[in-house]
Amino acid sequence: MLEPDIPATEAADAAEVDAAPVPENWVRNVVLFLGGQTVSLFGSMLVQYAVMWYLTLTTKEGTVLALATIFGFVPQAVISIFGGVWADRHNRKYLVMGADAAIAVATLALAVLMLRGSGDLWLIYAVMAVRSAGAGIQTPAVGALVPQIVPASQLLRINGLNQSIQAGMMLLAPAIAAILYANLEIGSILFIDVATAVIGIGFLALVPVPTLRRTAGQERPAYFADLVGGVRYISGHRLVRWLLGLFFVVMLLGGAPSFLTPLMVARTFGEEMWKLTALELAFSIGMMIAGATIGWWGARTGRIQLILIGSVAFAVCTLGLGLSPVLWVFLVFMFLFGLAVPAFSTPSTTIIQEVVPMERQGRVFGFLGIVGAVSMPLGVGVFGPLADVWSVQVVLVIAGGLTFVALALALLTPTGRWALAQSRVRDSALAYGASPEPAPGR
Repeated sequence: MLEPDIPATEAADAAEVDAAPVPENWVRNVVLFLGGQTVSLFGSMLVQYAVMWYLTLTTKEGTVLALATIFGFVPQAVISIFGGVWADRHNRKYLVMGADAAIAVATLALAVLMLRGSGDLWLIYAVMAVRSAGAGIQTPAVGALVPQIVPASQLLRINGLNQSIQAGMMLLAPAIAAILYANLEIGSILFIDVATAVIGIGFLALVPVPTLRRTAGQERPAYFADLVGGVRYISGHRLVRWLLGLFFVVMLLGGAPSFLTPLMVARTFGEEMWKLTALELAFSIGMMIAGATIGWWGARTGRIQLILIGSVAFAVCTLGLGLSPVLWVFLVFMFLFGLAVPAFSTPSTTIIQEVVPMERQGRVFGFLGIVGAVSMPLGVGVFGPLADVWSVQVVLVIAGGLTFVALALALLTPTGRWALAQSRVRDSALAYGASPEPAPGR
C-alpha cells in the first residue's frame, strides 16, 4: 500500500476507527447496492438528457449551456467540502439515501411548476443547483461506502462493473429520453426521476452498512479538526496530491469541452433528435465495453499507466472531435472518448480506495468531488462563451492541444516521475503476491 508518513499530530486520527470486515454475503449486498444505484441513475439520466436537450434546442446558446453547467457543478464543489467529513463521521448509507430524497423533492417541485407553465431558466438552474448539492453529499459517501461492502481484491472489478452499468444506462436512457421528449412535456418526464429515486432508496435500505466507530477511549475530533486533518493528509500524500492535480487538468481541458458536443451537432450536422441520440449512444457503448472488461485487462496493467493512457486518449479524442468533417467520424471519436473514461476514472477511484485508510476516504473523495465540480464549470465557463465567438470545432482543437501540453508538464515534474516509479514498484510487488513498501508522503 502506498502510504505517506503521517504527521504525529494526526497519528491518533489515523488509527481511531474500527473498520468492520466485509461480510461473507458481500455479493448480495453489492447486487442490491448496484441495483438501487442503477435504477436511481436511470431516472437522473432521463432528466439530464431532457433538460440539456431542452436548453440546447430552445436557446442554441453556448452561454446558456455554460450557466447550466456552472449551476450543475459549483454547489457540488461547495457541499463536498462538508460532505467528505460527513461521510467519515456518519453512516454513509443514510447520507446517500438522504441526498437522494432531497433531490427527488426538488425535482418533484420543478415538475409541478413546469406543468403549470412556469418554465423560466432560473427555475431550472435552481433545481440543478439542488441536485448538484445532493451530489456533493452522495459522491464522497458512495466512494467511501464501496470498500465497506466489497473485498479489496474485487475493487477494480466492481468499480469497472459500476461504470459499465452507468454506461448501459447512458446507452438506454437517451433513446428512451428521445421518445419521451417527443411525446411528453418535459415536466412529465421529471416525475420519472422522482419514482426511480424512491426505488433506489428502498434498495439501499436493504444493504447493511455499519457506521465506522471510534476506538474506545478516543474522543471524536471536532468537525473542523476532521476537515483540517483531511486537508493535511491530502497535502502530505504525494500520490493522492498528484492524482487530484491530474484529475483537475483532465476535467478542465478534456472533459469540459465534451459538454459542447451536442451544440456542435446541432450547429454543424443538424438538429434532428436522432443525431443527438446517436452522439450519446456512441459515447455510452464505448464506456460500457471498457467498464465491463477493465476487471480483466486492467488487472494486467499498472494503475498509473492506465490513468495516463486514458488521459492521452482524452486529448486525442478532443482534437479528433474538433477536426471531424462528417457526422460518422465525429461519432467514432465519441465512441473512443467513451472507451477512455473507465481507463482513467476506474483506476483513479481504485487507487484512492486501496491506498487511503477507510476512515479518511470520505474526505479524500470529498476533495475529489470538489476538484471535479470546480474544473467542469471553470472549463465550460471559459469554453462555452468562446463557442459563441468561435466555432465549437476551434474550441475543441484548442482544448485538445492544451491537454497534451498539460500532460507533458505533469509527467516532467518530479512528482510525476515519482508516481510512475512507485507504480512500477507496486505493480511488481503485487505480481508476486507481496505487499509493496509504504511510499514516503512527501
